[in-house]
Amino acid sequence: MTDEPIGVNIKVLDKDYRIACPAAEQEDLIASARLLDGRMREIRQTGRVLGSDRIAVLAALNIANELLQLQKAQGGGETAVTRRLGRLQERVGEALSAHPALDSSAERV
Repeated sequence: MTDEPIGVNIKVLDKDYRIACPAAEQEDLIASARLLDGRMREIRQTGRVLGSDRIAVLAALNIANELLQLQKAQGGGETAVTRRLGRLQERVGEALSAHPALDSSAERV
């Protein structure tokens, strides 16, 4: 397989995104999007958090916390999985920053 970027369509919380990633990482990106989507839906279903951007931040914090806990349990060394997750997070962040704030008008404090 080549490392040439390909466009991958993902859906997170009913929003479609097209993310460029190496062909070898396509399945991991799709799995990551499914994980994120599931976590965001769980948070939204509690009814305590309104606004997609806040839901995304909470989901990201929860996933990051789980990753840190796993790293501590494994001795804290950076692994290939950690590096790959970091690259995927950067790509998703770039895609999200290309769009205006999500549902910010519907947020309530």
